[in-house]
Amino acid sequence: MAGPFRQRPSLEAINAGNAGNAVGNLGIEFTELGEDFLRGTMPVDHRTKQPYGLLHGGSSVLLAETLGSFAANLCVDPAEGQMVGLEINANHLRAMTSGTVTGTARPIHVGRSTQVWDIRIEDEQGRAVCVSRLTLALRPTR
Repeated sequence: MAGPFRQRPSLEAINAGNAGNAVGNLGIEFTELGEDFLRGTMPVDHRTKQPYGLLHGGSSVLLAETLGSFAANLCVDPAEGQMVGLEINANHLRAMTSGTVTGTARPIHVGRSTQVWDIRIEDEQGRAVCVSRLTLALRPTR
């Protein structure tokens, strides 16, 4: 069975657009584009931690929305429009003080005008750090 992606850029091409924006500034890197998932990593360091030394929940949400939004846009023809986030929720399950987290975005629903993605962020031992659900809508090209 074929996956949902209509576009399959190289990881190098995906990562090339990260310089000079929030994705690059937080050290997020796309690492794998599978048949039905997109995976990426983010360091737990001074850029992504809150003042108490823990991984900031907002950093986890930024990773989740980055992965889900990019994956969603790979499922549409760019001439039709762009998928943009409508709502995201996140449950923060495990504290992190160092290391790297890995997020994996998988589709729950890929429709013509809306999509819903599940994003699971794990620590280096594969334990859940944050789980998110992202809902997106198609913003038509004008």
